[in-house]
Amino acid sequence: MIVGKAHGRLQVIATPIGNLADLSPRAREALSAADVIAAEDTRHTAALLQNLGIARPLVSLHDHNESARVPELLARLAAGATVALVSDAGTPLVSDPGFELVRQAAAAGVAVEPIPGPSAITTALAAAGLPARRFCFEGFLPAKERERRARLAALAQEERTLVFFEAPHRILATLTDMAQELGAQRPAVVARELTKLHETFYRGTLGELVRRAQAEENFARGEITVLVHGAEGAAADVDPAQLRRTLEVLLKELPPGRAASVAAQLTGVPRATAYALAMQRSSAPQEPDPPP
Repeated sequence: MIVGKAHGRLQVIATPIGNLADLSPRAREALSAADVIAAEDTRHTAALLQNLGIARPLVSLHDHNESARVPELLARLAAGATVALVSDAGTPLVSDPGFELVRQAAAAGVAVEPIPGPSAITTALAAAGLPARRFCFEGFLPAKERERRARLAALAQEERTLVFFEAPHRILATLTDMAQELGAQRPAVVARELTKLHETFYRGTLGELVRRAQAEENFARGEITVLVHGAEGAAADVDPAQLRRTLEVLLKELPPGRAASVAAQLTGVPRATAYALAMQRSSAPQEPDPPP
């Protein structure tokens, strides 16, 4: 543990996610006074500081150099320095580097001071029009389809609003998997370029958003946040008897997994729900068809 009066402080500073005017006066003051700024990408942060008229020393802190950089920054803190931690945009540590620095600084007795500000999560929630009293942030989904669909299947019964980040080149694949695993009729919002000139909110069901992503060139551009209505009430209007009848027809021609996928698309229920029922129906003794 760092002892004595000489040790400094670590300031965790939120920076704009697009509009520079969103930087708070307190954050500007902290950046101006820091002895060193630890940045996810020094080039990006250097451009921000130049726009603000601030000149302070920068060091990089990212996933590839964290193990070597954290001890250096802890030594500076022990010597009394004020270290500012920033990410490329928004609040540090939220799907961004910095966890080890904050954890080890706090464990060493360093004062860790959060300076709040912009966040794509709360910004998107505020304007999406989906329930925001309770929500679940999942960050980026896995890039590989099988892992991504497994993660979504595990979230199919989550009642809180789901919030994700996604890269433009994967948004269509992700929405397609969401429609399959969570239900094509589940309400959702795609928010892109938040606080920027081309800020856009696409609202609809997951099935509708898949079709828009396929048809609209600008859909898959910029920084993207995806919000999905929780499971409670998302498929309340689906008649369980209708789902059973749909599966009965499909299971005559398709294996349970494929039948569940088609049923989810047709009825809007989560694929996991349809699959569980499909497995029950396929394993149950089947009554013979009535004679013609």
